[in-house]
Amino acid sequence: MNFFRALRRQKKPKVFVIGRNKTGTTSIAAVLEKLGYRLGDQIKAELLLDDWANGQFDPILDYCRSAEAFQDIPFSLEGTYQALDREFPGSKFILTTRDSAQVWYESLTRFHTKIVGKGRLPTASDLQAFEYREPGWLWRAQKQIYGIDEDTLYDPAIYQEHYDRYNEGAVRYFADRPAQFLSINIGDESAPTRLCEFLDVEPSLTSFPHLNRSRD
Repeated sequence: MNFFRALRRQKKPKVFVIGRNKTGTTSIAAVLEKLGYRLGDQIKAELLLDDWANGQFDPILDYCRSAEAFQDIPFSLEGTYQALDREFPGSKFILTTRDSAQVWYESLTRFHTKIVGKGRLPTASDLQAFEYREPGWLWRAQKQIYGIDEDTLYDPAIYQEHYDRYNEGAVRYFADRPAQFLSINIGDESAPTRLCEFLDVEPSLTSFPHLNRSRD
């Protein structure tokens, strides 16, 4: 029987990719899909941003019953992985990281510059008018996640401190549960093997697909 087809027939624990956007989450999701996991609808997930911001996790938990693997907002936000862990015991959590907070910040700002398409770092007005998911969604995301205003939008100190604090919190939370938690930088040579071992699948993965790159 085909390896991936056989894997699809097995009941698998849910997998939550909880690393921040621009840390290789799309590449991990592509691998999970190939391994037979049903991925959550990212559009529906991102429209749960306001529920997350209001501390209303029930809509997020209900949404998680629709699939087996999830990534990006709201799964990459503070408080979400704790609620998921309580609701879905035995799930696996993957914290994707970059080489440093600065590297992550530069990738994030390049990506926003690219998608907004102004040829420069977007302003608050640019984000308020940008129609990603719905008008103003990207601006609300910056305010709700990083606590910024028009004057501190893309302040590197705020964003990088937030990135480090979030990652450190996730590592502490799962410190004594290596079977459920993996911190991984997809740029590391050992990352494909470590991911396969974590998911209890044959270590046949040799590299990650490089998707959703922000660098030209």
